[in-house]
Amino acid sequence: MKPALIFKLVFILPILLFVDYLIMVLLGCATCLFGFDDNFNCGNYCIIGKSILFISVVVYLLIVYPDIRDMIKARKHGATTEG
Repeated sequence: MKPALIFKLVFILPILLFVDYLIMVLLGCATCLFGFDDNFNCGNYCIIGKSILFISVVVYLLIVYPDIRDMIKARKHGATTEG
């Protein structure tokens, strides 16, 4: 495996998930501060959370896709994937 791909798997994914978590915590605190009712937390908050996670997955796949594509091309052509 390439070091760049390992770096993206080990560091970028947890950072991205932590940022998602922070966004959701800040959004939850803000809704509590502004006095939104329980219907917001059951409906809109979940939709916003799913949207943020979906956007994060798309961004992560866009970041990782070039490395995986290069690794697959190298295996098809018989080249080594080391380094």
